[in-house]
Amino acid sequence: MNLTSDKGAAVIEAALETMPSNPGVYRMLDANGDALYVGKARSLKRRVTSYVQIGRLPERLRRMVSETVMMEIVTTHTEAEALLLEANLIKRLKPRFNIVLRDDKSYPWLVLGEDHPYPRISKHRGAQIRKGSYWGPFASAWAVNQTVTAMQRVFLLRSCADTVFATRTRPCLLFQIKRCSAPCVGRVTPDEYNKLVNQAKTFLAGKLGAVQRELATEMERAAASLEFERAAAVRDRLRGLTFVQGNSVVNPSSLTDADVIAAWQIAGQTCVQVFFVRGGRNNGNRAFFPLHTRSEETPEVLSAFIAQFYDDKPPPPLLLINQELAEVELISEALSLKAARKVEISFPERGEKRAVVVHAEINAREALERKLAESTGQAKLLEGVAHMFNLPSPPERIEVYDNSHMMGTNPYGVMIVAGSEGFNKSAYRKFGIRGPITPGDDFAMMREMLHRRFSRALKEQADGAPLSDWPDLLLIDGGAGQLTAARDVMTDLGVSDVKVVAIAKGPDRDAGREWIHADGLAPFQLPPRDPVLYFLQRLRDEAHRFAITAHRAGRSTAIRQSEIDEIQGIGSARKRALLHHFGSARGVKMAGLTDLEAVPGISRETARRVYAHFHPGVRMESAS
Repeated sequence: MNLTSDKGAAVIEAALETMPSNPGVYRMLDANGDALYVGKARSLKRRVTSYVQIGRLPERLRRMVSETVMMEIVTTHTEAEALLLEANLIKRLKPRFNIVLRDDKSYPWLVLGEDHPYPRISKHRGAQIRKGSYWGPFASAWAVNQTVTAMQRVFLLRSCADTVFATRTRPCLLFQIKRCSAPCVGRVTPDEYNKLVNQAKTFLAGKLGAVQRELATEMERAAASLEFERAAAVRDRLRGLTFVQGNSVVNPSSLTDADVIAAWQIAGQTCVQVFFVRGGRNNGNRAFFPLHTRSEETPEVLSAFIAQFYDDKPPPPLLLINQELAEVELISEALSLKAARKVEISFPERGEKRAVVVHAEINAREALERKLAESTGQAKLLEGVAHMFNLPSPPERIEVYDNSHMMGTNPYGVMIVAGSEGFNKSAYRKFGIRGPITPGDDFAMMREMLHRRFSRALKEQADGAPLSDWPDLLLIDGGAGQLTAARDVMTDLGVSDVKVVAIAKGPDRDAGREWIHADGLAPFQLPPRDPVLYFLQRLRDEAHRFAITAHRAGRSTAIRQSEIDEIQGIGSARKRALLHHFGSARGVKMAGLTDLEAVPGISRETARRVYAHFHPGVRMESAS
């Protein structure tokens, strides 16, 4: 036991003196107050005691104990509650010594709005605050769009926005191609449309046979009544339904609502593949690559994944997995507690369910093999970059800078980040240029951006923050002038351990003829087919794309703003009331005080404030 481990063990022993034997969650914190590890236990005292027996711990846990300077605990009523809290804290805090799921994306849902006489079918992300029936989640926008298209084909539900619906005077193209019943222009009665909505809900609930029988009966009744045109329309809907409900290993007939989860591990890395099955249909699949050490076994990774994956989404009644888990009953209890109904976790060994799990397992293996192949290629490219610019080792973090503006207006600078895992989009940053800067002065924009980024990093470093986000290489879009501007900023800040490179577009902006400028090297060009050149071009183009996106977003915001936004006490509601009443900001500006006072929702005092803003120096008594 070394001295640092002794200190960490002493901290844990001191915490054990007052630690209860209740179920709960414990956190080990480092000197900066960041979480090193989050764990749960049926008995906190018994579990944490194991950390003071340093000789029995693997090297990874010894290192964790050595960095521990503080412990925090939260007691819970049951171990299942502790598991849910642990998963939530791990996802939020991302401790270095835990298995961490990187899943910061929201999942799309399908919603049937119930706040309109003719419910609309649409895709939805985010909080489910709109009144309606929600179905999902779906693995991707593509998957939910496919379902929306199928629902239009079979049930003829509208997908247009309420504003478009209210202004239609004749049916749109969707009606012509038999994808909508045109309720906007009265081609279907409210009762008939509600019947379509109820059939759609029955279909989404997985009761395909019931819908099929109802449509078959309706077709026969129409044919018997000699309403052959209506019978043909119902027949087309039946054909669409038959096409949608085809069963296979991807659309298993024995599953209604379930998630199929399979993990596969190669070379100490794990891929977890999740298939979403809802209403007997496959809502798509997604691959995940949790962060963990090479020593973690597949069942441990899968257990941690399941707990964290359902932290922010409702679990279905059934999970099918490809690994036997040590704490499967505890995880099932925790998910049942979260869902307020029973959640079963099953490891099928035969039959159709086993075939579905094997299918997901194959997808997990193939996704991991692709990722490893890409990582190998990325590693070779980074080695080429290190050799080209005389770096001591392949760069782990490359930062690329660019800026965008229109004739000097709405200037934005951006930073993108790349490394061994490709583009790290969570580390991208936008810089709204503050100035004062001469419009179009790209050098000044670059200087401001770099100064803000590195002065802040140096301040955080002085405060004891870790250097995990310190770059090995800076790539600037530009030539010798941009390189000089960047180098001057770094010199002023005392930063000397970051290589700065500028890549200038070639003659006539031809890709493949770029000039590369770097400290200590004469300007040079690479062969047009050099893989490293392609890599540098890809980095530059990604920065350029992000810069244009940031600029357009900022410009759109500026366009939406008006002089009304500058008036103190005028929020979005009052601004909306004024614009709706007068039609434009110019109409508000030209209005008299009496006209302003007549606007619904605008008090006399607010009207006087608006009038005074546009007419400074005018006495209110004389305003008309």
